[in-house]
Order: sequence, then C-alpha cells, then structure tokens
Amino acid sequence: MSATTFLDDAISRDGMIEPQRLSLLLRVTKSELATASGLSRDAVSKTRRLQAPATQVRLREVAEIVNRILPWCGSVQQAFAWYRSQPIPAFGDQTAEELVRAGRSEHVKSYLAGIAVGGYA
Repeated sequence: MSATTFLDDAISRDGMIEPQRLSLLLRVTKSELATASGLSRDAVSKTRRLQAPATQVRLREVAEIVNRILPWCGSVQQAFAWYRSQPIPAFGDQTAEELVRAGRSEHVKSYLAGIAVGGYA
C-alpha cells in the first residue's frame, strides 16, 4: 500500500479520519487505536465525540506519522509497530506513541522530517 493510498483509505470524503477505517488499516481494535492515540475509547466510538476537533486532530496525527514512515517500513503494520514500540533516542527513548499521547506529535513529525532529508536519528 502506498502512502497516498493509506491516507485516502483512512479519510472519509468529508475530510474526517474514520476510526473504523483507520483501525482496520492498522489491524487493531478501536480500543487499541484509542490507546495508541491517547484518546478515550468513547472518543473513537461515539459519533459526537469522534467528530470533535480534538479527536480528529489526534487521529490525524497518528495517521500522518504512520504515513510518513510507511515508505521506510514496507507495510502499514510495520510502520504502526514502529510508532508503538521504537524508542527515539532524541526524545529520551520515548516512542512516537508516547510523544503523541503527551501532545508532542509536532516534535515527532519534525524529527521524521529531519531524517527524511538526511539527518541523524
């Protein structure tokens, strides 16, 4: 699956990240997606909550990070495994998941952008 296809499959026609679609792509339950995103289970299962800007921002952050590393990992599942488990030395060995849950997704994206242009991990 290409990076473009991954995002296209996760985003609905109205521009919303669909938790059901994203969890299917990542091959996790919606509860696992909520945990990996730093959201409550209700945020990804109740219609009103999943449309909330804060929920959409967090889900979009996860999708964008997975999308960014997808070409380097080879598959969506491997990219998500990296997101959840690979310690990042530049951030005290925290994982991307831990950083996103702490509201630091922009740091992860900046870090990945630096690596993409030849920076060191």
